Amino acid sequence: MKQSSQPSEPSSNNVEFMLELEELEQSLKDLKERYTQVQTDQNHRDHLQRRLKDLQLPEMKAEQAQIKRQLEVLEINLESQLFSWDQPFWQIVRFGGLGVVVGWILKSCVG
Repeated sequence: MKQSSQPSEPSSNNVEFMLELEELEQSLKDLKERYTQVQTDQNHRDHLQRRLKDLQLPEMKAEQAQIKRQLEVLEINLESQLFSWDQPFWQIVRFGGLGVVVGWILKSCVG
């Protein structure tokens, strides 16, 4: 009669999976934070552009220059990519999905 052995410690596969899952969760959190920052910057840029149009009097040149500098900084922030394929999150999505497919194929061949 066979006895099923239950490991008292998590297997290395489970530990690796949990670590990858934690990295995935952190990457998703970072992506959400970046998305929120982009939305905030876009709203701020729109507000400054409207304000700049309102400041057409010659005595407002100093404020115009300040707003233009702020707009330049916001444009640089907005030009950065929201995400790229070299980030760990997207690598996990790509290769994790590939791992699942390979696992299904192997399981169907064995069992």
